[in-house]
Amino acid sequence: ARDVVGLFGNRLVPRLEHVVSSLSYANRRRVEISRALAGRPRLVLLDEPAAGMNPAETLELMDQIRSLKDLGVTVILIEHKLELVNTISDRVIVLDYGKKIAEGSPAAIQNDALVIEAYLGKRRKHA
Repeated sequence: ARDVVGLFGNRLVPRLEHVVSSLSYANRRRVEISRALAGRPRLVLLDEPAAGMNPAETLELMDQIRSLKDLGVTVILIEHKLELVNTISDRVIVLDYGKKIAEGSPAAIQNDALVIEAYLGKRRKHA
């Protein structure tokens, strides 16, 4: 357990004896991810792991997800924080109301007209 928890540096190791409900929200999320990794999966699905985290905690999470990738773990990420998605993703699939509207590299997705329309609204034509 310590090696899995060790992915999160000193955030969880000193708190191994604490009741999970007494931990901060970010540390509870880290415990959830650690539990998912305990069985040494080759693939892990993270559903909005940065939800409720502040920017500093989100940056730490990015590094931790990169560490998973470096260990050969495939990460499927469902996330609304675009900076997180764009920073760590090799490939992105964008859904709009359950329908796939785009697929590609983060750079390609950022410039996709359907993605822009779905998430930012229609572009206005200048007169």
